[in-house]
Amino acid sequence: MSDQLWSKSATELAGLVRSKVVSATEVVEAHLQRIEDVNPELNAIAVVLADDARQSARIADEKTRTEPDQLGRLHGVPITLKVNIDLVGSATSDAVPAFKDFYPPMNTPLVDRLLGEGAIVVGRTNMSEMGMRPTTDSTLHGLTRNPWHPGRTAGGSSGGEGAALASGMSALGVGNDLGGSLRNPAHCCGISTLKPTPGRIPWADSILPPDGPLSFQMMAVHGPMARQVADVRLGMEIMSGAHPRDPYSVDVPLYRADSNQPFKVAVMAAPPGAPTDPEVSSVVRKAGEAVAAAGYEVDEIDAPEYLETRQIWLDFLMTEVNVLQDLITEAMGPAGRQFLSDLFDHAGPLDLPGYIDLFVRRRRMSRVWNDFFQEYPVIIAPTWLDVAFEHDWDLKSVADTVDMLGPIQPANVLGLPAAVTFGGLAKGMPVGVQCIAAAFHDDQAMQVAEVIEAAVGATRPVSPFINAG
Repeated sequence: MSDQLWSKSATELAGLVRSKVVSATEVVEAHLQRIEDVNPELNAIAVVLADDARQSARIADEKTRTEPDQLGRLHGVPITLKVNIDLVGSATSDAVPAFKDFYPPMNTPLVDRLLGEGAIVVGRTNMSEMGMRPTTDSTLHGLTRNPWHPGRTAGGSSGGEGAALASGMSALGVGNDLGGSLRNPAHCCGISTLKPTPGRIPWADSILPPDGPLSFQMMAVHGPMARQVADVRLGMEIMSGAHPRDPYSVDVPLYRADSNQPFKVAVMAAPPGAPTDPEVSSVVRKAGEAVAAAGYEVDEIDAPEYLETRQIWLDFLMTEVNVLQDLITEAMGPAGRQFLSDLFDHAGPLDLPGYIDLFVRRRRMSRVWNDFFQEYPVIIAPTWLDVAFEHDWDLKSVADTVDMLGPIQPANVLGLPAAVTFGGLAKGMPVGVQCIAAAFHDDQAMQVAEVIEAAVGATRPVSPFINAG
């Protein structure tokens, strides 16, 4: 069985180790071998923590023998962490040479929670420099390739996680999302994720600046990534909850009393403002049909004032990133600097009156969307308007890139949970279907994603490269 352990879900692996069908050592060795076999082609894992993982597996096996009633929910399960998440003994590099020797003094809270449940970190995954591009390429760790096609992006900025999970190098991963960085790789690599409501998972990393501007405080979130929605749920259950290091983190139940009950769902298969590839729209509509077949009432209708919501996100982010641009651009390589420069040319910062008015606009838009959620608790939409693009396509036209990623932006600026799961193929590449819900209704977003997954089938690891022609 050991040579197939890398293909199993985190939930399956935890059950096998707990029941002593396999040992944690066997599970870890299977994943380390998988990393050795496929990572040279993909470059998804930037730092392999083989020695630490083997030592942790030995400790886990001893605990299985001596304390079988004290095993955590991820006991013996290999996981990976993006390189901008604090893990003691491993650099929080943000994928730039300037931070390559930045070793954090303590773990971020979510890491302690995962380790406390028995997870074993086998590696750190690549990301775009400073998280500033929707693709994963960095001067420190190089280019990450999509396991479906070597010429296509794995998404960004958490593209290393997406590629590692999709190819079986890890059973569960953690990334973060300010502008789609969890959902972009899920779409490109055919896996599942949840961008949670801000405040659910504490944010307390030491990467400079540790607190960040208001846009980072209000929009940036950590979140779980996996091949199956059930593992995303498990990751959320473990990582959620208030922590004193994050003053905005909250204790809010993940599941509400009416969880798992059907409700009305809106389908926005072709968002306004820019053309959606017809094959992508078809996948989204089929996802809506699957949800309808499961007993939900489904209407095809656009989200309210969608284009204005997107504009608020862009204005907010670019006004504040402008303040940090010297720090950011100094650390980035030529491609990253070009992308950010082009982005400033496309959407310059607001003046002070415009910045103050931005929060008036955001407040009004939150009310408009909340009214919509009263009738349609979940919106099904594309994640991107097309499939994973070719490497460096984002450098050709920032305006086209911003439009391509348009569907991810409302959930960030309005603080909404958004799950993504594999919905099918278009042009031979995976399409992620996005399920957006009202704030703190993360369970409803995952619920609809799970219905789609049940109809399509949970993804299994792919071997590079199935579309190499």
